[in-house]
This record gives sequence, structure tokens and C-alpha cells, in this order.
Amino acid sequence: MEQKFKPAKKGDSFGPSWVGFQIHVSVTIPEYWEQYERVQFEFDPGCEAMIYDVDGTPLQGITGGFGGDRRVEYIIPMEARMKGTHEFIIESSCNGMFGVPWNGDTIAPPDMNRYFALSSADLVVPNQEAWHLLWDFSTLREIIDSLPGNSSLQNKALVVANEIMNTFRSGDASDIRRCRKLAETVFGENWQDKGEAIYEGDKQAQIWGIGHCHIDTAWLWPYRVTQQKVARSWATQIDLMERYPEHRFSCSQAQQYKWLKELYPPLFDRVKEQVLARKFHPVGGSWVENDSNMPSGEALVRQFVFGQKFFMENFGIRCETAWLPDSFGLTGAYPQLIRGAGMKYFFTQKLSWNNINVFPHSSFNWVGIDGTQVLCHMTPVDTYTAQASVGDIQKGLTNHKNLESSDTSLLVFGNGDGGGGPLAKMLENLRRIRATNNHSRDLPPINMGHSVDEFFEHLMESTAAGKKLPNWHGELYLEFHRGTYTSHGSIKKGNRHSEILLRDVEHVATLASIAKSTEYTYPKGKIDECWEKVLLNQFHDVLPGSAIGMVYEDAEKLYAEVAKDGKSLIEEAFQVLFPNSVLLSPETRLQPNTSLNQIIGYNTTFLDRREIVKIPLDGASAGLKTAVAQVDNNNNEVGYAIMDNGVLDASIANGLDLHASAYTNGSNHFVLRNSSVQLTISNGRITSLIDVQLHRELIADGATGGLVIFEDRPNYWDAWDVEIHHLETPTALEFTNISVVAHGPLRASVQAQVKYGKSTIKVLISLDAVGATVKPGSRSMFRFDADVDWRERHQFLKFELPLNIHNDNAYYETQFGYVQRPTHKNTTWDMAKFEVCGHKYADLSEYGYGLAILSESKYGFSCQGNILRISLLRAATAPDAEQDQGEHQFSWAVMPHKGHFLESDVPMAAYLFNSPLHVRYLPGDKDAIAASFTNHPSFVIRGAPNVFLETIKRGEYDDFDTSSSNVDSSTTIIARLYEAFGGHARATVAIGDHFSGRVVRVVVTNLLEDEEEDEEVQILDENDLGPVLKLDFRGFEVKTLKLTLQEKASIRTQQTSQKIKKVTRRSSWVDIDGSRLVTRED
Repeated sequence: MEQKFKPAKKGDSFGPSWVGFQIHVSVTIPEYWEQYERVQFEFDPGCEAMIYDVDGTPLQGITGGFGGDRRVEYIIPMEARMKGTHEFIIESSCNGMFGVPWNGDTIAPPDMNRYFALSSADLVVPNQEAWHLLWDFSTLREIIDSLPGNSSLQNKALVVANEIMNTFRSGDASDIRRCRKLAETVFGENWQDKGEAIYEGDKQAQIWGIGHCHIDTAWLWPYRVTQQKVARSWATQIDLMERYPEHRFSCSQAQQYKWLKELYPPLFDRVKEQVLARKFHPVGGSWVENDSNMPSGEALVRQFVFGQKFFMENFGIRCETAWLPDSFGLTGAYPQLIRGAGMKYFFTQKLSWNNINVFPHSSFNWVGIDGTQVLCHMTPVDTYTAQASVGDIQKGLTNHKNLESSDTSLLVFGNGDGGGGPLAKMLENLRRIRATNNHSRDLPPINMGHSVDEFFEHLMESTAAGKKLPNWHGELYLEFHRGTYTSHGSIKKGNRHSEILLRDVEHVATLASIAKSTEYTYPKGKIDECWEKVLLNQFHDVLPGSAIGMVYEDAEKLYAEVAKDGKSLIEEAFQVLFPNSVLLSPETRLQPNTSLNQIIGYNTTFLDRREIVKIPLDGASAGLKTAVAQVDNNNNEVGYAIMDNGVLDASIANGLDLHASAYTNGSNHFVLRNSSVQLTISNGRITSLIDVQLHRELIADGATGGLVIFEDRPNYWDAWDVEIHHLETPTALEFTNISVVAHGPLRASVQAQVKYGKSTIKVLISLDAVGATVKPGSRSMFRFDADVDWRERHQFLKFELPLNIHNDNAYYETQFGYVQRPTHKNTTWDMAKFEVCGHKYADLSEYGYGLAILSESKYGFSCQGNILRISLLRAATAPDAEQDQGEHQFSWAVMPHKGHFLESDVPMAAYLFNSPLHVRYLPGDKDAIAASFTNHPSFVIRGAPNVFLETIKRGEYDDFDTSSSNVDSSTTIIARLYEAFGGHARATVAIGDHFSGRVVRVVVTNLLEDEEEDEEVQILDENDLGPVLKLDFRGFEVKTLKLTLQEKASIRTQQTSQKIKKVTRRSSWVDIDGSRLVTRED
């Protein structure tokens, strides 16, 4: 290392916070020290540090201070002792294991000017026998404290501990030996000589120990500090494996492995050696330990696709156990996704944090919303950072909630959250505990040396493949941390918008790569880079809004990069599909006499759509102006037109079915109306919402809707929690300074303002002259666009509507489906769900009618009785003192609908609300003519309105290297579909003109795009639709199709039509609770 160093000594201070220092250490070891068992260098900088050799290879981590995670000793290698001198480098990082909280409270904002003192830097000879006596006595004390007083082992340990105290007089070597001999009356004679062999014959043990180091990818420290934590923690575990052969270490998060590979290659090679030796165990199969409430279904798929792919490419393995011990609740879509990603098991424990109800199971079958199940274990020890104590071992049995079915528990031990992992004292303690229960059954027997997968395999075998275990259906709702659905609104918006953007990029890039494969190469590498940034920000302390401000500075930069790169990628692809086109905006300068067909809209969804678009008028031809029925009040150079499935509708000159209008009495009464719906604002509140066609009032009698604010003071976890008592402190906010800004007939709008405290909220409320969807009878939606300058502290802003609708349950979108949650408080389980997560909609319906609130970037909802709410902004002060302070722009919509939710077009409308139409301007007439042949859907779904097409992308393993001569490479397209309403469907999927005549094979794959036996789908030919696929779906089923294309030069002139093959029964289909999913043959 070429560095300039200056002398340092004990007592020196290093800082400020987050700064790193390198210390070059040279030690001289006296020759007579060769006689000692161990020589070590003790270094305590009061913060975290890493020991390197002089070549820069990480050797182990250091954790300073005097907490339970203290590790300050570096064992001098024997060869260095023989040589007499040793040099090494210490890199010290000025932060503690949990960052640098300014007042000592763990979740307090960081102190950016903290200094750490070097309290020790000493070459020492530890008295190993004395250390072993300390560990002996510690284990005896734990036995005394943890076991019942009437047990023989507890009494025996108490007597022996007392004798040791009486025997330990002078503290010399003979005293220590006598005391240790006394301890053997509990642990067994000569137990220590057995070493790791103490665990022999342990397959029937009730407690299975596995070392673990939970490292939050960001939390009270930024991403770059996590990169250091990974290296420190994992290097330490490699060192422990060499000293304790029974030690096995599990670790998740492919992102952290990738960081290690890129930043610490020699250490990554050491980790890889231990992975191949089956001592270091990758688990989880995901990119990070993500939040599972807010990422989209496709994002959860990509977490697994990217994670499993990394583990396969680098270690030749895929994980079999999904692993989310610390995520704040778990979507009911997960069992299907876990199975689809090649995994069978799931480990978690966060529901032990419930603040109202105790979750009733430890080992159980988790049944997802579609009926798929996985074997799940929630450790009875109730933590992923167990200290390997006797109390932990005892709790693994006494707190087990399914002893009638299984009595085995997983002990996940090691310091975590900030890293560190197991310590030598933990492994020593476990050896003593196992030595004790080798001859005493007062303690549950523990084993070591096995993997998490082996634990689950044993659980499967001992419970008849899970048939003896209870079942839990649906989401695993965490009764805690409910504020995370709303905290840090800009991060939620960045996540949603990035997911949608990347979906569109993949869609358009796929079509471009097929249409002109010789001119354009699918940019998979760049798309993957964008996805990795989005997946990283979905970590369970980043996306939930529960990290320090530094983390969000990094996250915002990543979202900005994704936005920039994504827009560039989609523009490149559009140039292939629509040459010379430009994105149309109100500022676009049209060439003179621009015609109607020179403006098109590209729809990246599978849904037909009819909506209002803005058109610049300067340069518009007379024909184009016939499509414009309204001029913008604020800019007469911009008009409004209707775009119908990508084509401007010139027929509006002949009249409108839904004429939108806005009118006022001039002061405090405003109405937005078309022939479908009507909304009235009176004295600053929404006093009426009417279905005009049915003459039905939707606002409850005597009540009003609008913005409302609540006091928001959690008991402790500020950014995480919102307590039930916040509902007792509502303050209704009134719209002021209301004015009509658009009179119709295509769009009617009013602008309103709310002043509260130091904050200003501006809201534009609009009603268009089109339905929410093209479904006959679809009602129009009221769109709310908010521009907020937020300056509150511990306040919670929501929008609410008290509805003249009654149902015991409301509907909320979740990944690949929906979930019902209670609107009442019959039980404590019902009461606990006073704030819940939803994606693009929340709906309250009864027979005949319902109303939904649609969300563009918000995830928090609630429905208490008949009051449906969407959560908009919070204002916590820890761990980010400035959370959500400043400017925000976001939107939501109110959508009345005829019929119950299950009969409605709410999911379709919400999908479109979140999917902007890509409006393009084609300056040349020839380009416009060519575009008319290109601007068609790539897939069309018929006969199953409940089946949604979510993703179109190129195959994960296609070869995109233009210089490659790989003759075995194929061109594949991936289409991912799902059933959205919870019922069966038979869908006819028409393959669009983009791929006409080129699709030669279609197969159903898992999420990793592995082809499954007997899952080929035959391509049929229907005269009116062309080539089609017939697909059967069960409720909420996700189906991934891989379409193989022939190159244009080798397209076959004929395709043989065959009947669709038999649908086979998959391992993920279930037969539980007396019900069966039946296979069928046409």
C-alpha cells in the first residue's frame, strides 16, 4: 500500500463521523513468546475497523467499544511469531456498529461530527485457560438463570458455580485448573478434548444452530458503509470457520456478494471456497432482503431472478430457502413467487414484533392467495440475532407454538443489523451447552454443522411433508411499523415510477429488437443495471422510509439515474419503431400543417384506452384542429383532444357522450360534472358525490370528505410506526382560494389550496369527458393532482371520503391480485389492521355499487367503517430529522363504479392511471404511414377480462453479444400474465403482428425461465385473430410464457395446429383443508 503515514498512539482521536483512516502496524514478538498458546494484537478504536495484510487482503473485522458485539483481538499467525516481526494494515471507519446516533438513542439522527478515541493497541498473551474458565462460568450462570429452580440441572449448576467461587482464591494456574475440573461435573469429563466432535449423533436434536450476520444493506448508515460491513463481518466468519470446524454461516442478499466480488476480490475468493465446501451458505435467493409490501409483483420476481442468477453464475447453486427475517410484513403473493423461483422453504420472524396479537404458529404451511404453499418456519427464539445463550436454546422449545406437530427450532445466532455475526464466545457457549445436554435432558439438545436447507428437509421428513402442520392462509400482516407505507413519499414515488418505466423500456426494446434485429440490439446490460438500482432501493429499511437522511440522498441519486437512463433507452427503442419521431409535449413545435395521423399514442399496456391528451396548436392543420374540442385556459397554444387506442379522435366535432363542465356560485360552491358523475365542494369540503345516471348519492348523509390531518406521535419507532390512537385526533382541512381553471367540454378542473401550519397544499381537481376505462358504463374518475410544500412535524396527512356504502371488508391491490381486509373491529385481529398497504387501488363496494381510490405513488390506506382513506404524507423526525420536509408532487383519483368490485373495472383503471400513454409526433408523412402499421398491440387478450399481461421482455439467457458466434443462441420473448380477480379463466392470447409467423414454440416456464416438463403450449390459428394461445388460469395465478422465434430468413411457411396439451399438476399446487385443485384435459 503506497500511503503516507504519521505516528499514532493510544488516546489519539479519529474523526469526524464516517471518515476512514488507515493505520500501518509493525509489531515485534519476543522470541520466548513461542511457548505461549496464543499471541494477539488487541486494537480498540471505539468504532469499526478491518485488519488487512500488507498486500490488501482482508483478514478479519474489528468492533470496538464494550458492547456485546466487542471483538478487538487479532491473533498473530504462527509463522509471524516464528519470524519475530509482523506487519499489517488496519482500516478504521469512524462509525459504530449502529452508526453514530447523536444522543446515544439507536434511532436518533446521526451526529456528523463524532470522534473516536483509540483506547487500546497492545500486543498481549491471553491466558487461554482463564478465558475458558470465564466461558465455563458464563454457561453455568445462564443455566442457573434460564432453567426452572426445581430442575436437577439448574440445582447442579448452582452448586458447582458456588464451589468454583469458593475454590478460586489466588487466581493462579492451579486454581483455574481446579475450577475448570469442577465445571466438568456439569459439562462432562474431558468434554473439551472432543472439540467439534461434541456434536456427533445430533440429527434428532431439537435446536438446530446456524450462524448468521444480518447486515442491513442501508439503515443507520449509507450503502458505502454497508460494503465495508460486509467485508468485515464475512472475513471474521471465515476466520471462525478455520478455528471451529462445526461453524456454519448463512448469508442472504446477492447484492452484498456482488459488492464483495467487486471491491474485495481476494476475500470473495475465500468466501467462494467456503461456499463450495458447504460451510458458507447463501440463502434467500433474492437481490436484497427487500420490503415485501410495496414492490410490485414484477419487482418481487426480479428480486428472485437477479438473486438466483447471481448465485448460480458465481457458485453453481440456487437457494432453496427464501429468507426475509426482518421485512415489515409479507404479501400473500409470496408463496407462489417463492415456488416459482425454485425454492420450497421460507424463513422469517418479524411477526414476533406484533404489538397487538401473538402470531399462533412457529412451523406451518403458508398458503398464498392463489393456493400455492411453502413450508414456513418462524423461529420460536423470536430473533435473527440470538446470542447463543442457554436462554435462547430454552426458548427454542418453550416458545414453540406447534409442539403437537414438531418440536424442532432453528437458532439463528450472531450479532446483526449492523453486521458482525457470531463471536468465538458464542461458539464456545454452544459447545458447553451441547456437552451438557449430551448427558442431561433438562436442556433441549442442539446440533451444529448443518445448513438451513437441511433443517427444513428434516422438518419436512418429520411432519410427513408438512401434512402434520397447520396452515396459514393469505398475507402475514405485521401489526407494527404501519407508518412505513407512507414515510419518505419521494422514495415511494421513485420506486413506483421506476418500476413502470422499466416495464415500458423492456416492452418497447423487445419489439424494437425483433422488428429490426440487424439495426438494434436489446440493451439487456443497461436494463439490468437500472433494475439492480431499483431492487437495491427496495431494501427493507430504504423503501419503507426508515433510514437516515444520508441513505435517501443516495437513493434519490439512483432513482434519478434510472429515470435518465430509462428515458434514454426507451427513446432509442422508439426511434427504431417510429423513426424520426419525438416525444410530444405542450412545448413541442409542430411543423406547419401537421396532420391528424402524425400524432400517435403508443400504449404499453394490454388494455384498450381512451383518454384526454394535450396537443400543441401552433403548426396544427385544419384536420388536426378538428380533433381539438377545448383550448387550455392558461395557454391558448395548447388544446385538448381525445386519443382512442393511440389515434386522435376527430369525431368529437360531432358531439360528446360525456360533456365535462365546471361551475360555481362565485364564492364557496363548486361543481364538477359530466353525464356520468358529479362532485360538489361546498365551504371547502366535498359535500356530495353523485352517480348522475343512477341518481345515487355516495357521500354519507351529513358527512363531508376531503383532506384531513392527524397528530402522529408513535410510542418509539418514529419513522416506522403509526399508532391506533392517532385516529382519535383528526382535523378536517378546508379547501380555500378555489377557482375554476378549465370549463370543459373535454376536461373540467378546479384549483384549490389548503394552508395548515407552515405548509401549503395546492390541489388541482379534474374531471374528463371519458370513462375511467373503455368498459361500457365505466364512470369517469376525479383526478387530484397535489403540489405540496410540507413543513410539519409529527403530523399525518390523509384524504378521506365517508361513503354511503357498507361492507365488512374493503379490497386493496397487492402483488398479482388483491387482499380483503376488515372495516370493523370485531376482534383484535381486525382492530390491528387500522392502517394497511395497498398498491394502485383501495375499494369499498357493496352489491350494486362501489368506489375506489386510485394511487399513483402512495401505498398507505385504511377503511374504518364507511370511511375510505389514502395516506399522503407523514413527518417523523427519527432516524431522519428532515423526513418528507419540502416539495412533493403526487396524484390520486376517486373512481365511482356501478356494480361490486368483482364486477368492476377498478384494477384496469388503476393500471392505466399508473401507465402514461407515450404520445409521439412524427414530422414526416411517410413516417406517419409506417407508424400506422407498427402501432399495434404485441399481444391481445380475449375472453378473459380478469387476465392481465404484466411483462414483455427478452429472454434472460438470450445472447445479446453482437460479436458472438454462438450458433446455439435463440431469440426468445418472455410474457408474464396473471389472473387479477381471484377466479378461474380461459384466455385467448393473440400473438401480434410484430411476431407474425416467427413464433415456433411456446412453453410455460417458472419465474427463472426454466422450462418445465410437459408444459408446451400449442400455437393455434384462428381466422379472425391469427395465431393464438389458449391458456387456463386459476385465481391469482402467475403464468410465465417463453416464446421462441425463428430468424426471419428461416421462417417456416406453415405451422401445424394441434390441440393444447394436458395441463399437468405442479408441485406448487396444493391439496389441503380437504380441497383440491383438479387437473383437466380438453
